[in-house]
Amino acid sequence: MPENVPLAVPLLTAGSSGGVTASGKGVPEPRWDVYYAVIWTAVVAIVEAGPISANGRIIAGAALAAMVPLYVFAGRPLMNMDETAWRAGGGGWRAAAYLAALIVLFAIAESQTSEAWFLAFGLSPHFFQVMAPRRGMAFVVAFNVIAGALEAWRNPGLAGALIAVGIVIFSVTFSYVYSRWMILVIEQSLEQAALIEQLESTRAELAAAHHEAGVLAERHRLAGEIHDTLAQGFASIVTLLQAAGASLDAEQPQARRHLDLALVTARENLAEARTLVAALSPAALEGGTLADAVRRLTDTTAAQAAIRCRSEITGTVRRLPTSTEVVLLRVCQEALANVRKHAGAGQVSVRLCYADDVVRLTVADDGDGFDPAAATRGYGLKGMRDRVRQVGGTVAVTSAPGLGTEVGAEVPG
Repeated sequence: MPENVPLAVPLLTAGSSGGVTASGKGVPEPRWDVYYAVIWTAVVAIVEAGPISANGRIIAGAALAAMVPLYVFAGRPLMNMDETAWRAGGGGWRAAAYLAALIVLFAIAESQTSEAWFLAFGLSPHFFQVMAPRRGMAFVVAFNVIAGALEAWRNPGLAGALIAVGIVIFSVTFSYVYSRWMILVIEQSLEQAALIEQLESTRAELAAAHHEAGVLAERHRLAGEIHDTLAQGFASIVTLLQAAGASLDAEQPQARRHLDLALVTARENLAEARTLVAALSPAALEGGTLADAVRRLTDTTAAQAAIRCRSEITGTVRRLPTSTEVVLLRVCQEALANVRKHAGAGQVSVRLCYADDVVRLTVADDGDGFDPAAATRGYGLKGMRDRVRQVGGTVAVTSAPGLGTEVGAEVPG
């Protein structure tokens, strides 16, 4: 290789993994260790095999050997240092000292043999891996100026000086343009990675929204099916039983008793079917908020069951996901239905509390109460817990014989 061939031409001028931190430091990866090792080994072989004096071989070899512990104990830790440790540990000054030591060792080796210039391919990326781009460029300039001065020193005269100046200008210009281009590519890659992450997050949210919409649509369909079949059928049975009872002779008390029992059973099942329709369909919520629906349900229960019912809404009323509001309304319906059918209560209190990150619904009565541990039959409480669990909430039932019952549901909100 001719002696007037220089200097520092960076192969890569940014973080090894394609990222640049706020300090401008690159994010290293193990393959860079291999790259540096290959370059260093090749340069050592070229220097030792090239035309050089015995003293020059010793001096250049010592300078090259000193670069190994310098990189292992100073350079690599700087490349692996995160932003917080960089600022707290004075990373900028340590990086400057490390790069200055690299330039000095390179200058010692280059002063003994021009073949040492090959080391520039391995050292140039360091300037941008441990320093911000602008400061790294200052070290690139210093590196090339020193290499150019050594070239002029080896080739005295005007021709040697002009060659050295041209080489420095070319190398610095190329380093600046190439480094800016690489940094731009890295920034665009990081932006694309961020956009891909946002896209994946948006796709996940969209899938969840589609799933929720599908669940709600299926619930609405089932509600319509139940309303058009079971509820309508029970309503017809009630009408027919009433007509049969009106035409029945008073002298047939046994038949009338059976008709009355059938009528009561049909009415109860009609009420259950309507409750199920209300649970599956958000129609009860279309006319207002969940708080409005709870108030209406409480007032309706008071009117139908002749029970003193009081509703209380606390906190700032806000919209919840439709599925969550339907579940809370279903819990309220189920709890009030249990009060009507089983509690024998004279007073019921319904409280809906909007807290910062949760919503709580509490239904308390002063009825007969029961032992929750012994309540194994029936779908009411189990279904209530299952529905609330589906929206990430919990249900707590507090009761004892003769002491009334309190049902509390809490959901994220």
